[in-house]
Amino acid sequence: MNRKLFTLEEASALIPWLEQILKELGLLYTELKIAQANYQDLSRRRNNNGHSSSEEEIESVHDNVNRITSDINSGMESISSEGILLRHLESGLVDFPSIRDGNEIYLCWLLGEKDIGFWHEVNVGYSGRRPL
Repeated sequence: MNRKLFTLEEASALIPWLEQILKELGLLYTELKIAQANYQDLSRRRNNNGHSSSEEEIESVHDNVNRITSDINSGMESISSEGILLRHLESGLVDFPSIRDGNEIYLCWLLGEKDIGFWHEVNVGYSGRRPL
C-alpha cells in the first residue's frame, strides 16, 4: 500500500487547518440533517393529503440537500487528499498513518483536543488509544 505516513510534527502542523474544515463540515452536516428532514416532511405531506407543498418547493429543498451533500463530500475529499483518514464526521475523529517502533500505527486526534496526544494500532479503533 502506498499511502502517506506522517511524523508527529507533520500531522500536528495540519491541526489548525483540519480544525477549521471539520468545524465547517460539522455545520454543513447539521444543515444537511435539517434539509433532509424538510424534504421528507414535504414529500410525506404531498403523498398523504394531496394538497401539500408545490413541486417547485420540493425540488428546491431537494436541490439544497444535493448542494450540501456535495459541499460535505468536497470537504471530506480535501481531508482524504492530504492522506488523513476521517473516521467520524460528527465528532471530528481522524487518524494519521504513521510509524512507531517500525510498525504502522495511527496518530489519533479528535476535534477539540489541543494537540495530537494519542495513537493506536491499525487494527484497533478509538477505544484502543494510548498516550504518546
